[in-house]
Amino acid sequence: MKTPKFIALIAAVCVTAFAYPISAQTSAPLDDNQPDFIVPARPTVSNPAEFQRPGVLQLEFGYNGNFHSQGSFSTETDFPLAIRFAVSRRVLLEVDNDSPYSLTSTNSTNTGEGDMQIGIQGVLMPEKESRPGVAVSYYIKIPTGNPNRGLGTGRVDHNFIGLFSKTVKKTTVDFNAIYLLAGKTSSSGHDSSGQAAFAVTQALTKRFGVQGEISGASRNDQQIGAMYTLGVVTYQLNRRVVFDSGVRFGLTPGSARAGAVAGITVGVADLYKRHH
Repeated sequence: MKTPKFIALIAAVCVTAFAYPISAQTSAPLDDNQPDFIVPARPTVSNPAEFQRPGVLQLEFGYNGNFHSQGSFSTETDFPLAIRFAVSRRVLLEVDNDSPYSLTSTNSTNTGEGDMQIGIQGVLMPEKESRPGVAVSYYIKIPTGNPNRGLGTGRVDHNFIGLFSKTVKKTTVDFNAIYLLAGKTSSSGHDSSGQAAFAVTQALTKRFGVQGEISGASRNDQQIGAMYTLGVVTYQLNRRVVFDSGVRFGLTPGSARAGAVAGITVGVADLYKRHH
C-alpha cells in the first residue's frame, strides 16, 4: 500500500467516525445479548476471544515504537493497520499491515513496507456467566517487507492461537497461547516457538479504562526470546470510536528497554444493518 493512499484512507475513515454523534453510545441496543458495536483488539499482544457485532467492519490504526534495543537497531517504529470483519458471531476475518516500517541504527535508517498478515478466528464457546469465551485463530504472514533492508525475514510464518476471555463486572481478562511456526532465515525450513500474553482491562468510568499486559516469546531461529509489560489508557468517544495510548517496557536482556503505543479503533460500517 502506497503511503499517500494509506493516509487518505485513514483520514476518510476518521471523518466518517467522528461524524457519528456521541449520543449514539448511550442509545439502547437492539438486543442485550448482542456484542458491542466494536471490540478493540489493539494495542495489546493478546486478542479477545469474541469480537464486534456481526456485519461490522472494524478498522484499527496506530503507532508502535521500540527504543534502546540491544540488537542490530536502536529504534523500531511502525504504523500498524488492522481491518477486522465479523462474518458472524462465530467467525472473524482479519488483514494486518505494518507500514510504513522503519529501523534506525547508529549509522543509518531504513524505511519501507512491512509484512502483512491474513487471519481467521473462530469462536468455539461463547462466554457465559459460568465459563470464559474460547476461540482459536490462524494467521499467515505474507513477507512483503524487504529482508535486504532488515524490514522483514522474507519468509512465510504461521501462527496458531488459542484465545480465552472472561468478563466479571467491569474487569475483563484475556489470555492467548500462541504456537509460532516461523520460516528460518539461517537455513531452509521452519522453526517453532511458544508465545503467551495475559491482559487485564478495567473500566474506570463510562468512557475511560486502563489495560495492563505481560507477554513473552521463546527463542525462534535467530530471534532471541523476550518478555514485555504494557500499560494503556483507553477513551471511548462513542460506540464507534475508541482511542488508546500507553507505554511498554522490556523485562529481559534481549528486549527493547522501552516503547510507546497510540492508536484508534473505528467501527467503519455495519454491513448487516437492517433498514426499517
